[in-house]
Amino acid sequence: MSRVRDTDGTGGAAGRRGDGVAWASTGTGIYPVVVTLFCSLLLLSNIGATKGIQFGPFLTDGGAFLFPLTYVLGDVLAEVYGFRATRRAILTGFAVSLLASLSFWLVSISPAAPGYTNQAAFDAVLGVVPRILLASVCGYLIGEFLNSFVLVRLKRRTRERHLWARLIGSTVVGEFGDTLVFCLLAGPAIGISTAGDLANYTALGFAYKTGLEIVLLPVTYPVIAWIKKREPSYAAALAATAPPRSTARASRP
Repeated sequence: MSRVRDTDGTGGAAGRRGDGVAWASTGTGIYPVVVTLFCSLLLLSNIGATKGIQFGPFLTDGGAFLFPLTYVLGDVLAEVYGFRATRRAILTGFAVSLLASLSFWLVSISPAAPGYTNQAAFDAVLGVVPRILLASVCGYLIGEFLNSFVLVRLKRRTRERHLWARLIGSTVVGEFGDTLVFCLLAGPAIGISTAGDLANYTALGFAYKTGLEIVLLPVTYPVIAWIKKREPSYAAALAATAPPRSTARASRP
C-alpha cells in the first residue's frame, strides 16, 4: 500500500491512501516564515500584556491586540503541516519567550550607567515580564496544544471539507484553556485584585479573542489556501491520500 510520510505526529494513519488526510512537508521556505511570524507576535503580545487596559467596564491587557493572531497562525500551521510541525513552532515560541524574559531580567538587575534615570520606568514596564511569562507560558502551552490537537483530530474526520468547523472548534477549545489559565495567573500581576474584575477580565478575554478569530476567518481561509497551493508536498500528499478513481466511481449511486 502506498504511503506518504506521517508529518502530523499524532501516531495515526495520516497519509494513508484513501483516508483523505494530507500534510505538507516543513522542508520548504514557507514554514519557517510562518514560524518566525508566530514567534514574533507571541513575543510582542507578551510585552504588551504587562499593561492592564480598561475600555469602560471591560478589563483586558495590551496583549489582546496581537495575541489572537498567534492562534490564526497556529491554525494555519496545524491545518497545512500537522501536529508535529505545529508542536515544533509552539516549543520554539516558548524558547523565544523564555530567552526574552531572561534578557529583560538581566538588564533590569544590571547597574545603570551614569545619567540613566529611567530604571524605575524600565522595571515598571519590563520588570513584570517574568511574572507575565509564567502565566503566558502556562496558558500558551495549554491553549496552543489544545488548538492544534483539536484541529488535527477534526481534520481526520472532515478531511478537506468543513474547514470553518475545524477553525472555529479548535479556537473555542484552545482559547478557553489559554485565557482561563493566563488570566488567573496574570491578573494579580497587572493590578486586577477583585473576583469580579478577574471574572470580567477572563470572560472578556475569551469572548474577544474567539470573536476576533471568527471575524478573521475570511483572511485565514485564503492564507491557508495560498500556502497549500504553493506547497508542492501538500499537493503530492493530497494526491497520494485520495481514493483511487475506480473506488470513487464505484461508490457513486
